[in-house]
Amino acid sequence: MNFRSRARQSGKRRGSRLWRGRWGLLLVLLLVTWTREDLVRRCPAEPLAITPVSPPTPRQIPKLGAFRLEGTWQLRSCEAGFGGYSALLTQPGGMLLGITDRGSTLRFSPPGVPRIGPPVFAPVMPWGVMLRTRNDSESATADPATGRIWIGFETTNAIARLDPGRPRPPFVQPPAMAAWPENMGAEAMVRLVDGQFIVLREGFGELDDGGILGGREHEALLFPGDPIEGAVPIRFRFVGPGGFRPVDMAQLPDGRVLILMRKLVWPLPIRVAGRIVIADPRAIQAGADWRGTVVARLASDMPIDNFEGLATTPGENGRLTVWLISDANKAVTQRTLLWKLSVDPKALP
Repeated sequence: MNFRSRARQSGKRRGSRLWRGRWGLLLVLLLVTWTREDLVRRCPAEPLAITPVSPPTPRQIPKLGAFRLEGTWQLRSCEAGFGGYSALLTQPGGMLLGITDRGSTLRFSPPGVPRIGPPVFAPVMPWGVMLRTRNDSESATADPATGRIWIGFETTNAIARLDPGRPRPPFVQPPAMAAWPENMGAEAMVRLVDGQFIVLREGFGELDDGGILGGREHEALLFPGDPIEGAVPIRFRFVGPGGFRPVDMAQLPDGRVLILMRKLVWPLPIRVAGRIVIADPRAIQAGADWRGTVVARLASDMPIDNFEGLATTPGENGRLTVWLISDANKAVTQRTLLWKLSVDPKALP
């Protein structure tokens, strides 16, 4: 075998080892990223520990636009069902209700709110209903007047309703949602004050369902009434910033809605970027595009995580308090973060 042949074969072996080494490194990073947090975390002394964390730097604050950052905290607990919050709702007395994508809830008093009682960890609904919905609760909305809560499930493309005092929550699988992929379904849902419901699909169009090409359009539904009661929705398209997925929504007092969106930023370890978008439901038309305006950027270089829950409460002097909570995915490299923002709705476009 001549020198050139040996050199070529040696180069192939080195290339093969390098390729295997890269795949090995990728596997290690994936294992580290998705290692279950409960294998390595230390339990706090109390059921729910809420500790301040470093806020964004003064250089990063302008990215929040008209929003003023009031506080940033990390939530830690070893209670069963903690973590993985995909939706956030406000409760009487200023309490918050976090809902996980595994069918659990956390009701707690956030920082700065008089504590009504201890944090409550509970299943989102009875076990029998969880089996039928396969437990992938990703979105939620509520009616403060009645105390009803609606939960959107991705895997089964279902919507369930929790009625106070009713032990068996009814649920439906709307035909308009039947073809949505089981992991790209009803990630964001809001009940409007007039009784209509907006549901946004997380995924993009068929040609770019993973968002790799920077998709912007999301299938969306507007129900004229309660989906549980058989309301038939109109279809439209929500158009947001490229590559970002809608993950939660809340309505403002003036009728507009805030839409929380997020995007995974590669390479590993996984980082996340977010956007807060404002849009007017009165502009929704069947078969048309519904466009939003970005009003805050949650850049991946900020101390953020996978924010998937958004809730609003009235603040002082006409301002609105906006809470954000993250889904830590039970990963050792991610945290359950809580942000408190405030904004004057009149300052939003």
